[in-house]
Amino acid sequence: MTPQYTTDQDAPLGAFSTDRALSHVKELSKEPHAVGFPGHQRARTYIISELKKMGLETTTQQGYTAGDWGNLSKATNILARIKGSGNGKALLVLSHYDSSPHSSFGASDAGSGVATILEGIRAFLSNNETPENDIIILITDAEELGLNGADLFVNKHPWAKNAGLALNFEARGSGGPSYMLIETNRGNGTLIKEFTKANPKYPVANSLAYSIYKMLPNDTDLTVFREDADIDGFNFAFIDDHFDYHTALDNYERLDRKTLAHQGSYLMPLLAHFSNADLDNLKSLDDYVYFNIPIFNLVSYPFEWIWPAFGIAVLAFVLLLFSGFKKQVLKTNDVLKGFVPVLITLMVNGAVGYFCWAIITWWYPGYKDMLHGFTYNGHTYIAVYVMFSLFICFYTYHKFRKTPTPSLLVAPIFIWLLICGLVAQYLKGASFFIVPLFGLLAGLLVTINQKKPNPFLMLFLALPAVLIYSPFIKMFPVGLGLKMMVAATLFTTLLFFLALPFLGQLKSKRRLAYLFLLLFFAFGITSHIQSDFNEERPKPSSLLYVYNTDDDSALWATYDKVLIDWNGQFINENKRKPKAETISSKYRTNLNYVADAPKKQLEASYIDTVMDTIVGENRVIELCITPKRTVNRLEVFTNPINLSKAKVNQIELSPYFLENRKNRLVTHYISNNDFTELQLQFPKDSVLELTLYEASNDLLTHPDFSIPKRPKNSIPTPFVLNDAILTIKTLRFE
Repeated sequence: MTPQYTTDQDAPLGAFSTDRALSHVKELSKEPHAVGFPGHQRARTYIISELKKMGLETTTQQGYTAGDWGNLSKATNILARIKGSGNGKALLVLSHYDSSPHSSFGASDAGSGVATILEGIRAFLSNNETPENDIIILITDAEELGLNGADLFVNKHPWAKNAGLALNFEARGSGGPSYMLIETNRGNGTLIKEFTKANPKYPVANSLAYSIYKMLPNDTDLTVFREDADIDGFNFAFIDDHFDYHTALDNYERLDRKTLAHQGSYLMPLLAHFSNADLDNLKSLDDYVYFNIPIFNLVSYPFEWIWPAFGIAVLAFVLLLFSGFKKQVLKTNDVLKGFVPVLITLMVNGAVGYFCWAIITWWYPGYKDMLHGFTYNGHTYIAVYVMFSLFICFYTYHKFRKTPTPSLLVAPIFIWLLICGLVAQYLKGASFFIVPLFGLLAGLLVTINQKKPNPFLMLFLALPAVLIYSPFIKMFPVGLGLKMMVAATLFTTLLFFLALPFLGQLKSKRRLAYLFLLLFFAFGITSHIQSDFNEERPKPSSLLYVYNTDDDSALWATYDKVLIDWNGQFINENKRKPKAETISSKYRTNLNYVADAPKKQLEASYIDTVMDTIVGENRVIELCITPKRTVNRLEVFTNPINLSKAKVNQIELSPYFLENRKNRLVTHYISNNDFTELQLQFPKDSVLELTLYEASNDLLTHPDFSIPKRPKNSIPTPFVLNDAILTIKTLRFE
């Protein structure tokens, strides 16, 4: 699924070199470089200098934006443009250069994307070929905070109107194959055809992943391009080693070299193709089913084929049943018996997979603090549950060894037809499931007509199923966490059914069952050996100092469910559950324990009421909040109140956001200790209450605190406010 990596520092200048791209990753990931961090400006300066080395005129675009999530920041985008010979739409290649707050080094997310573009554009320019279309290089800012840089470009930069197609390079882990995902408001038909013409050597893509992606709340910069400007695009993102995502482990050493090579293998052929393609005519009303398979690369066909293919499969099944019963190869009792092992294997393996995460976190409670839901030994756990599923399958079918193979095939075909019918109706992107089913139908045809079929023929008929489905066994729990292990156990079971024409002939099913049981225990023991936290597998931990100016109280706080000695020394003695939520975080993670803390003299922000007036039936209040200490983040909550209009630093929050925001008003990710200006409009007879959460990421370095350095067997918990000093202040306007 991915190219092999070999040292290629001396590759021809006109070719993409993984080693040369790695040198960019190394420079970009020397330190965390989230918005407002010192490393952020250094990363920007490096990218600009590299683009200028190529002879490209490079500019920046700066401005406030709050995106669709109410996350305000001052983003600084980096732009360059290669002039084409034609007058058509431009090809845009992009990634983002900010890392996730506050500890991620951003090597994969998205230093790898920036490095891919820098090396790819350098190689493209080295060939001295003038493209037909302009090529816009866009390195966005503040993607991690709410796609702010993309919002700034799409809605405020004149080049956005000329963009015809965007190629976006992203990461949600530090390794594995890079998946291609499409962003379009219409059909994907033309995009798939053009992608196939570009002919990247290692395409990893399927319309099921595309359909699932559209249902998930995860967004990328391309979402803004699609929603705000109707610009189509391709995402290229890798998701394996998910435990590194947004953590201090997202560093240069842990980025998989093969994965970076895979990103380059996409960019170069797509750059060559789309820089000369007609980008004015990519829209389509047609959708295509597509999937990748070795040798054939990307296979696709239109949605119009879905129901005819299903109809052919149903017709073939009915004819085979008629033929089997007529020849007395199929018997009613045997066919009914064949449903028993199908139901047993599906129910047992489904239940085991469903309760997987609950079992693992009960046995190892520290895993609850890995908010990704994918542990360092997660790949071993996948092997554990796959081995168990195969044990159940082989042992169950061993018990039905006296039932003829043709009769055993009827139930799996029925189940797969049911699945194919459901996806054809409700999840059309998964309709390629029908392709391996024809192999199973062919297996039934052969076993009805031959008592001893050629095993190599049976193996050949099972190959499409193995090649298409086996990646899903790993993909779902890796991408969505071990709580989705049920997908792995069920896909293993369903794949077993598809290979049953071959496996049903094996005389040693019991021995194979015991072999997989042995492997289950072997991988189980291995997973236990790998279950501890150490310097190679550090445990996420969190610590906050929370000072509430309203009641002059101070607390130590943590999100951890299992404390380590480092934060336990502040919390263990008098720990208790918090009375209420303190501040928002990803995955709706709330503080788990608090404990009394000594009060420190922390300077509160200066709050200036610039305006407080009545306009008609509304009251308008304008505040300016200026930090008196170094602050990285200000979060503002309100009481339940109908805000008809809200501006933050002159950026108006959308009516949709105001209607659906619940109590959070805005989060300002602050650069250069900048002020926050709020202008709020609400009914004049309402009472407004504002709660300000002001955070600085300096708990471990602040001179008023003596917090020891976090031990090497632990890292800061991602996705939450961490290593921070938080002050809370409430304002009331009656």
